Amino acid sequence: MRYIVGQNRGQVTAFPETIDEYISDNNPVQFIYVFIENLDLGKAAFIKPTPFREGRPAYNPKDLLKLYIYGYFNKIRSSRKLMIECRRNIELM
Repeated sequence: MRYIVGQNRGQVTAFPETIDEYISDNNPVQFIYVFIENLDLGKAAFIKPTPFREGRPAYNPKDLLKLYIYGYFNKIRSSRKLMIECRRNIELM
């Protein structure tokens, strides 16, 4: 697939070993991640779950859906506010 790929959540960092270790197991972000990863976007009525061959690669629709649901849970409706959250909030990294 030809999507823009973010950093691996299991990537080793200075301390602790992974970013996931900063997020508790009962955090809603963990549920959102597992739920969306196991979702078949084709069956969920997403019109174009596969990327185009031409132009710049798109972001993975699953990543965008995770971000949208996170915003809904946290009452963040603005795409600009979500962009700021992506830069400052470890839950979204």
